[in-house]
Amino acid sequence: MVVSNADPKRTLLGLVDPIHLPPEFVRRVQNIRTHGTLAKVNYAVSSLPRFNGLSRIDAAQQVFALSGRVRLAGDVDAIERAFDAAKYGALADDPVIELRIPSVVDPSLAPPAQHVVSAYVQYAPYHLRGTTWDAERERLGAAATKTIDRFAPGFAASVVAREVITPLDLERVYGLTGGHIFHGELALDQLFVSRPLLAWARYATPIKNLYLCGSGTHPGTGLDGRSGALAAREILRSTK
Repeated sequence: MVVSNADPKRTLLGLVDPIHLPPEFVRRVQNIRTHGTLAKVNYAVSSLPRFNGLSRIDAAQQVFALSGRVRLAGDVDAIERAFDAAKYGALADDPVIELRIPSVVDPSLAPPAQHVVSAYVQYAPYHLRGTTWDAERERLGAAATKTIDRFAPGFAASVVAREVITPLDLERVYGLTGGHIFHGELALDQLFVSRPLLAWARYATPIKNLYLCGSGTHPGTGLDGRSGALAAREILRSTK
């Protein structure tokens, strides 16, 4: 048995020679939409970010609030403007940010009193119009830093180091086709019995003993282990 946790396109169009697959199946795999709209910026900072919205609660409550996800956007219109920019192949100057500070719950990730911050930047289109991600890397990092600093004054000054991971990096470094962290759009026609393809939602492939798991298969959505657990169950059932 071979079970691939790479995305369906990476597995079936790259790791497998398509000559072993029916032509119609190959065409359908090629049509899976996998263009991501997310980038990532990792920070090492000298102090815990101090967000304006948390200034009225005590320090212990602030730390508790920062142990989960923090979403930063001015309002619904700001979110729409950021998405509109991505629709036309651009990165908004004021992106939507979802960040986590894992060192709040695991202090061993950073030196004493310092922290690491992981920022997901939306919306960052895989295809840029008139430029490349290698050329826009620093602008992406600067836009993310400026946005966070607006909600947490002093953040920019606290940055010790910064790593910018563009959608193109997500593909060429981490093997995520199209830079899509979920191995394909989470759209209605690419979910449930249609993930990754209609009639192929039970983890098997046309190649005997080759199975898929991971976010590109049902139920998708990320790092919750359900796709792998369901794939393992199906494999065990098929071997009886």
